[in-house]
Amino acid sequence: MDAAAPSSPGTPLPHSCAVGEWLCQRLHDDQLDAAIEAGLMQFTPCAACGSRASRMLCEAQERLRQAWEARARHLARNARLAARAEAMAAGRGSRQGGAPGLSSAAAAALARARAKAGSKRSNGA
Repeated sequence: MDAAAPSSPGTPLPHSCAVGEWLCQRLHDDQLDAAIEAGLMQFTPCAACGSRASRMLCEAQERLRQAWEARARHLARNARLAARAEAMAAGRGSRQGGAPGLSSAAAAALARARAKAGSKRSNGA
């Protein structure tokens, strides 16, 4: 690891333009995981940092924030869908008799109609 690299990955970084350059080099070499572990998200470029380095670091941080926020929304959506599916399955399992997928009122109406039809057959036969 270079002398400019932080000694403890994942800890907040004191500002150093050399660390900013080191992070930029990791990004340039497509070593995003190494840059994240080294504190990419905690690094704040200063006015003395080169404009190219500042832009590269800020853009990488923004892309990561957007990706992580999208992932959080995706996980929340999956949790909502799973909860909804579980509630629907529980609702279907609690219904006794009747056709599957019918509400309790519809199932009761169907049962009355069947009983009425059955009584007409036995009276008429």
